[in-house]
Amino acid sequence: MSTVHATIEINAPVQKVWDTVMDPDHLKDWVTIHRSVKDVSDQPLRKGSTMVQTLHIRGVSFHVHWTLTEIKAPRHAEWEGQGPAHSLARIRYELSGDADGPTKFDYTNEFAPPGGRLGNVASRVIVGATSEREAHNSLARLKALLERT
Repeated sequence: MSTVHATIEINAPVQKVWDTVMDPDHLKDWVTIHRSVKDVSDQPLRKGSTMVQTLHIRGVSFHVHWTLTEIKAPRHAEWEGQGPAHSLARIRYELSGDADGPTKFDYTNEFAPPGGRLGNVASRVIVGATSEREAHNSLARLKALLERT
């Protein structure tokens, strides 16, 4: 399994950061590889909520079927996703800091491509640096979005 971890401090209250990252309609505002989202469960999101997200990496678009598996608002969320060819992903959001801010946002993405160990090696070669860069770029976009509003 490949893991990408990124952290950023955002000069905004925890609740404002939470409300943004947990709103599927806001994914387009900060996730750099996001293209669209559909079939979102009723809001507010809760354990078991689902959505289908279209992502785009290195010229290829694909769908991920996400399920919210853990939620402790406004501090922790974990999504598990199934992508093409039985690939698996887990995304974890951890928010910390004073209620009024600043907020530390820890983002972790674990990805298991199809193909076992060979798939893991291929994934690191093909998308390894891209995933890390896009995670940091996404958090920078989130910070800019929340600090200007």
